[in-house]
Amino acid sequence: MHLEAAPARNWFDQGGQAYARFRPEYPLELARFLALAAPGRLLAVDVGCGSGQLTTQLAAHFDSVLGVDPSGDQILNAAVHARVQYVRASAEQLPVADHSAQLITAAQAAHWFDLPRFYDEVRRIAGSGAVLALISYGVPRLDAQLNRRFSTFYWQEIGPFWPVQRRLVDDGYVDLPFPFSALAAPTLVLHKAWRLADLLGYIATWSAVRRAHEAGCEAILQGFASDLAALWGDPMGTRAIRWPIHMRLGAL
Repeated sequence: MHLEAAPARNWFDQGGQAYARFRPEYPLELARFLALAAPGRLLAVDVGCGSGQLTTQLAAHFDSVLGVDPSGDQILNAAVHARVQYVRASAEQLPVADHSAQLITAAQAAHWFDLPRFYDEVRRIAGSGAVLALISYGVPRLDAQLNRRFSTFYWQEIGPFWPVQRRLVDDGYVDLPFPFSALAAPTLVLHKAWRLADLLGYIATWSAVRRAHEAGCEAILQGFASDLAALWGDPMGTRAIRWPIHMRLGAL
């Protein structure tokens, strides 16, 4: 399968504060499972770490965790932890010593990478028996009435504004080239109880929303927000939001 090259633009080069505030945290079971799958717990490297949603969770299980992201704004807004160090660097040129990492993760990020170059780096930094995990969470699901309006927005209205790489996320990374010995991964779901502002804040971090803004398509965004608010009722009331977690897990 031929993948189109990643765009030169880094869609998340700005907005790290919003990303840190509104992007959901992963279930704690994910970090526990990854720690058990790894052959040791000296060093985990989280590539494309953003503002550290998974990075800090890994720190509960590893002596040291390195979060790597090309965006200085994301690093500036990343969650602080005593066992976490952040560095601005690309996935294709990791500032990590050879054969030093027991776990390498990329959460909601691998679809942006130049995968052949990233995989070369993974092989270089991986210690004996190290584990690579490419993690994504799919399209969120809401309560039935809300979900109908959300689905129309996601697939039809904002859909044309998604970069081509988003298809890989929607498909759960099943078409992502993965030249490693596959390991079984658990079925996990990310759950949140959010107010209306939380959900709209999360949606505002999407690259497709940024593209719609730049294209002058504010009416699409405002129309959706108004419709969702009408369906939601009390904006301070919480609604259940669920994301399926997908994982490609491999041993090196």
